[in-house]
Amino acid sequence: MAEATLIRAIAVDDEAPALRVIARLCAEVPFFRLEKTFQKPTEALAWLEQHPVDLLFLDIQMPSQSGVDLYKALSPAPLVIFTTAHSGYAVEGFTLNALDYLLKPITFERFRQAAEKAREYMALRATSPGPEMLVVRADYGQVPVALADIVFIEGSDDYARIYLEGRKPLIVRTTLKMLLDRLPAAAFLRVHRSFIVPLARIENVRNKVVHVGGREIPIGASYEREFFERFKK
Repeated sequence: MAEATLIRAIAVDDEAPALRVIARLCAEVPFFRLEKTFQKPTEALAWLEQHPVDLLFLDIQMPSQSGVDLYKALSPAPLVIFTTAHSGYAVEGFTLNALDYLLKPITFERFRQAAEKAREYMALRATSPGPEMLVVRADYGQVPVALADIVFIEGSDDYARIYLEGRKPLIVRTTLKMLLDRLPAAAFLRVHRSFIVPLARIENVRNKVVHVGGREIPIGASYEREFFERFKK
């Protein structure tokens, strides 16, 4: 496989034996390149600031900082596969729109399935016309979404509903903050703790209410100043 198609990854786990397992499994997958392993989340975070990767293997439960907290600190965030010995953490991992969740001890077959998901996602992203597309995990698969088709996005806790022109809404298990980090800042704006709107879709604004796609969306007090500064430009 060509060098350009390799999926660059790092692994973070406070236990050295677990990192050795990840390294051994990655070595068995020809399209993975494990760049580095870390036992301390703070060191991983500092390294990532200078060396962006495509994929993270993150242990959820670590003494100094959880993998979930580390992932939340990254912006923009790469793909993530969470690993843990405790099945109860699966729900928390998937609320962050994780690509997959691996329960220790990790078998090669289960690891291979996660690897194929990563390759599928990267292939979709590579064939998308750059910044005009967004690939989200919905309906048990990776779904490409044209940014021009997004009417608005509504969030509730750890879910987001993407309303699209001419299509039924997509329900995505992720937060609005994480979605906003992946959208072009010049085109999308958060107007309320529960709503993101494309500036080009705004029909009018009356009494601190945005009219878009036949809906009336309130402008939240904490978002009001930024909204009107951007909308007047």
